[in-house]
Amino acid sequence: MGGPLIVVPQSSVNAWGGCTEEGSVLGDDGGRDDYDRACEVEDLAGVIAVGAATALVLADEPARTCFLPEKLLFVRWLAASSEAELLAAAEAVLADPDTAWEDGGLWVTEGLAVLMDSAEAGADLGVDYPDGGRPDEAPVQLPAGRWRVRAVHKDSEFPWVGLVQLIAEDGH
Repeated sequence: MGGPLIVVPQSSVNAWGGCTEEGSVLGDDGGRDDYDRACEVEDLAGVIAVGAATALVLADEPARTCFLPEKLLFVRWLAASSEAELLAAAEAVLADPDTAWEDGGLWVTEGLAVLMDSAEAGADLGVDYPDGGRPDEAPVQLPAGRWRVRAVHKDSEFPWVGLVQLIAEDGH
C-alpha cells in the first residue's frame, strides 16, 4: 500500500485501523477508514484523532524517516547520496532563519509513540505477514507534552530533505 507515515501514541496503537475493506481504497461503498483520514492531510504534516488520543501524520509520501530525539525532529530522506549528506542538509535548513516552515497544528502526546505506515493496522504490528516479514515500525522516544508541529521540504537544490519538528507549545 504505502501511504503517509503516522506517529501514533503507544497507548493508542491498537486503535489505529489502517486500510480496511470499509475504506475507499479497498472497499466498494465509498466509506472512510483511518488510512483515508491520514491521506486527507494535505499539508506536509498534520494531526488527526486516533482513539482518545491524537496522531501525527507525516504526509506526502512514505519517505524513509528517522527521529532525532535531541532535536525533536523527524528527518525525511527525499533525495541524498548518503546519510551524512542528508543530515548536513537537515542542519542547514534548521540553521537558516529564512526557512519557510508550514504549521502542522498542535499535537498533544503522552510520551512514547510508534512511527509506522498509515496503511497498516496498529494491531498488526509485530505480527508476521502470511508470506513472511512484518510491518515496519520504529519507536519514537519523546517526552509527554503539547507540541506545535512545523514542517518543511527543502527540494530546490540537491540534496532534498523533509523535516517535521516539534516545538514545545510554551516555547521551551
